[in-house]
Amino acid sequence: MTISIETSAQLRDYVKRPLKVIAEKGIDHIDAASRRFIELSPFFLVATASEDGLCDVSPRGDPPGSAALVLDDHTLAFPDRKGNRRLDSLENILRNPHIGLLFLVPGSGDTLRVNGSARIVADAPYAERLAVQGVVPRLTVEVRVEELFLHCSRAFVRASLWDTGTWPERADVPSAGQMAKSQAGVPLPVPASMIDAFMNRGARDTY
Repeated sequence: MTISIETSAQLRDYVKRPLKVIAEKGIDHIDAASRRFIELSPFFLVATASEDGLCDVSPRGDPPGSAALVLDDHTLAFPDRKGNRRLDSLENILRNPHIGLLFLVPGSGDTLRVNGSARIVADAPYAERLAVQGVVPRLTVEVRVEELFLHCSRAFVRASLWDTGTWPERADVPSAGQMAKSQAGVPLPVPASMIDAFMNRGARDTY
């Protein structure tokens, strides 16, 4: 019989409490090693939520050093690049500043988690340090760090994420065009290959 878990006490019947050193590992600042990890990270995930609690996770990527910038021991910033202009993350931040970041470094199973509060800034004095291909971002997001901690590599080990021998054949993975046609709900009058070509051109024109 399926049991619906509705309280913390019920949850702890199934999962033991963590060791004290793990439960209290979060810090409220950016230490030296974490700063270096952020500087080497070309990819991270941004989690935000609307004022009524609807969650959104967005991928961000740039060359290491340009993806995110540590401003001081309590603050980091990342640029808003050219995209689809939905502004899901930015609209959420305007109404609910709570934010979560998950930084990755290729080949490393460790991840760095950052939780804090965010604000959107236009024409920041440090924006030129986030320029890529000569393009300076007009908008940046500043994050005040409230909690920072290392997340172990267990998920990467289970997924064999960096082991190319476990990767599926590219032809077996639905392309962006195939997924767009599938998600549309109505027949689209263009082939998936044409959508793929359009999206590939857009992906290259990112700055």
